[in-house]
Amino acid sequence: MYGTQSKRDLATEYQAQIPILRPSIHARRANITVKFQDIYGFTVEGNVDDVNVLNEVREKVRQQGRVWWALEASKGANWYLETHVSSTLKSSLKFTALVNQITLKRLIRKGIPPNLRPKVWFAMSGAAKKKSTVPESYYNDLTTAVVDKVTPATKQIDHDLPRTFPGHPWLDTSEGHAALRRVLVGYSFRDSDVGYCQGLNYVAALLLLVMKTEEDAFWMLAVLLENVLVNDCYTNNLSGCHVDQRVFKDLLVKKCPRIAAHLEALEFDVSLVCTEWFLCLFSKSLPSETTMRVWDVLFYEGAKVLFHAALAIFKMKEDELLMTYHVGDVINIIQRTTHHLFDPDELLTVAFDKIGFMTTTTISKQRKKQEPAVMAELDQRLRRLNSNGEEK
Repeated sequence: MYGTQSKRDLATEYQAQIPILRPSIHARRANITVKFQDIYGFTVEGNVDDVNVLNEVREKVRQQGRVWWALEASKGANWYLETHVSSTLKSSLKFTALVNQITLKRLIRKGIPPNLRPKVWFAMSGAAKKKSTVPESYYNDLTTAVVDKVTPATKQIDHDLPRTFPGHPWLDTSEGHAALRRVLVGYSFRDSDVGYCQGLNYVAALLLLVMKTEEDAFWMLAVLLENVLVNDCYTNNLSGCHVDQRVFKDLLVKKCPRIAAHLEALEFDVSLVCTEWFLCLFSKSLPSETTMRVWDVLFYEGAKVLFHAALAIFKMKEDELLMTYHVGDVINIIQRTTHHLFDPDELLTVAFDKIGFMTTTTISKQRKKQEPAVMAELDQRLRRLNSNGEEK
């Protein structure tokens, strides 16, 4: 939906998307709660301190935008795609690719400008490559073929549409609901093993807001579920999600031992807060721009960033958490923290500088270690349900 706009036009449009929020003098004096819309159309509630933080974040976004536009001017529009070269190329080109790769990783962790997110995500995630393997009419043909079909997945999707970000000026309209429904129903027929799982509605909704077109949002959802995340996260028994919860508990013990010990003493199960984080990829928990910054890294570095971010939320509030005596207090601290994390750098600095090094391979090994116990537990639960059903 960007047409043939010039870089200057896009840059001007991008600057205009980020308004400076100016609370009134009465609000500053009284420190009352204020409401305003962020650049993705969500209504944000916070105090004047939150508004000031958001103004600072918007200025950082502007500065980061200027860096990206300068790189596009000097290196070319698709310079970030030139981070890998074959072994047959000259060493000088290899060095250039290495410099680009290091530069890109740092830049992405600092945030992709909103106007560039659609094309950078689409290219870096593998969505463009995935789309190129099928006929150009694939998405239209798919959505047309399934338009009148009714399945358990379509029924659940229809039930969840009005509950997906209610009040949003576009998502919560007939047009928004129709677009989201086509993406979700289409994917439920593309991958019958996944079908539809609650949580995907929030993920797909944010993808629609960023990618601008249904088809691009569909392919981003496809690459997310088929390549970026493990393939059992959204299956019927949610086995992948259960595995991730166990992996996270182990990582919390290793990375934040004092917090883990205290929470165990309180008999607090971290899945009470983390399940939604992993299923919705933080889209229901963090402010939209902070979520997008996590997703910037997710689509480039992989699912390990979800664990980095989850650990960082606990680490940031370590002192407060260690002072708690009740499970409810822990939940309140965590929810208050996530809802007011308007500065993405605050989260990501802790996630990458204070949590320590983790690789995708490390996470994969941890998952394989936990899978047998999870599958045995799910099997036992299924047998118990079947037994109860027979008794009735």
